[in-house]
Amino acid sequence: MRIALINENSQADKNELIYTTLSKVANDYDDIVINYGMFRADDNHKLTYVQAGLLTAILLNSGAADFVVTGCGTGEGAMLAANSFPNVLCGHITDPSDAYMFRAINNGNAVSIPYAKGFGWGGELNLEYIFDKLLCTHGGVGYPTERAGVENENKLILDSVKKVSHKKMIDILKDIDQEFLKQTIDYPFFKVNFFAECKDPEIAEYLQSVLNK
Repeated sequence: MRIALINENSQADKNELIYTTLSKVANDYDDIVINYGMFRADDNHKLTYVQAGLLTAILLNSGAADFVVTGCGTGEGAMLAANSFPNVLCGHITDPSDAYMFRAINNGNAVSIPYAKGFGWGGELNLEYIFDKLLCTHGGVGYPTERAGVENENKLILDSVKKVSHKKMIDILKDIDQEFLKQTIDYPFFKVNFFAECKDPEIAEYLQSVLNK
């Protein structure tokens, strides 16, 4: 599984800690972590939590990532931004049991973590345990396991509702403020990683046209 890590500006200084911790756990499960930044608070390229949500949607809808780990100070803003887009099911995760049950029950493809609120002594240990419980099981196995059938049916219903309530990602990319879109994707680590991993030629072609303007 290809996991994308995205940090917004207020918590960018924690990127190295988050990336190191996530990579350590991901390696145990043969998953790959791709770091899309922000890398430091003083990076020239800034990402707000709204842009983190947009970037999450671009990566998932294009097939450039299978799963996204993002967040912000409380985790709420990035979660709300991500869930405003199609084909993104982002959970707000604060502890290991949240992580396990979100993956087992809701079978989402993104998580948003609070990196300021409640992140004190032992915060890095909580992160490690969160990532382990997130990756140790396959999505949709159910919790408890005997509830898997009903829970998966509900997930399919939610997916069908989102298809009706959202338009296609390519249409969103064309209709969204183009300067906002370009500001979100116009930095080296996106260009290198995204175009190498993107599985949707239409999205890739359109984003390249935005970058060329």
